[in-house]
Amino acid sequence: MWDELQFASALIVSGLSIGLMYSLIALGFVLVYKATDAINFAQGEFVMLAGFVAALMLAPKMPVLVAIGAAVAVMVAFSFALERIVLRPLIGRPIIAVIMATIGLGAMLRGLPPITVGGETRAVSLNIGDMPIGFGSISLPPVQILGVIVTLAFFGLFTWFFLRSRMGIAMRAVADNQQVAMAMGINVERYFALAWAMAGTVSALGGVIWGSMLGVDVHLALVGLKVFPVVILGGLDSVAGAVIGGLIVGVVESLAAGYIDPYVGGGTKDFAPYVLMIITLMFKPYGIFGTHRVERV
Repeated sequence: MWDELQFASALIVSGLSIGLMYSLIALGFVLVYKATDAINFAQGEFVMLAGFVAALMLAPKMPVLVAIGAAVAVMVAFSFALERIVLRPLIGRPIIAVIMATIGLGAMLRGLPPITVGGETRAVSLNIGDMPIGFGSISLPPVQILGVIVTLAFFGLFTWFFLRSRMGIAMRAVADNQQVAMAMGINVERYFALAWAMAGTVSALGGVIWGSMLGVDVHLALVGLKVFPVVILGGLDSVAGAVIGGLIVGVVESLAAGYIDPYVGGGTKDFAPYVLMIITLMFKPYGIFGTHRVERV
């Protein structure tokens, strides 16, 4: 009985840590959706691109913090350029145009690494070791612990920014009602760009952490699909939903891997979050914390 309890506790703790790392990437979806009402289907490719930047910077033994800073700078610049060149001309067009633009962008980004830097898997070495760190009877790999710390620190900074800073309050106003924000003198286009830049920052941090865990190649972009049930489950326009949804999905994946996979040969953790998402949407179409929108016709 005690061994079974320890096993379940280890699965839950591991799931919570992975779930927090999911929520970091899910925040990128939420930021873009709240600001523009569009879903960025290239979020996984953003993570992949950031991972490649970090891996290439670390290859010549560059300091880790410099490589991470370079990945963040590249993704912020890329996001600004993307918003200005590709997405800003689509303002006022049907939302499907923006969605299709992000899908096309994702396909382009997946095809870019093999023809520029090669298709082999690259390592993102953070020099934190591989030996699991124990907490009583539970142990976690150092990269997962680092991922939890980075996620909590970023969400703390993000919460302060949105609740206390002038720019954060303006972003909340734009997210609530773009027309009213524009009438109050807020430059809506500027805050669209800021939302994309923050999504780029989230992608950079996620790319470094997930790249360190899984290695960096074109398959790292699949993290975006893994995170999609998180944002749908929690609510596309809810920051709290991104966190709660990430924790739920992480635990569901971990329990499925621990208790169901041994009997079916594996694979259940990959589709269990989607089953949970579908069941949730049957009863909560806007997600657990999503805003229920009523449109007059």
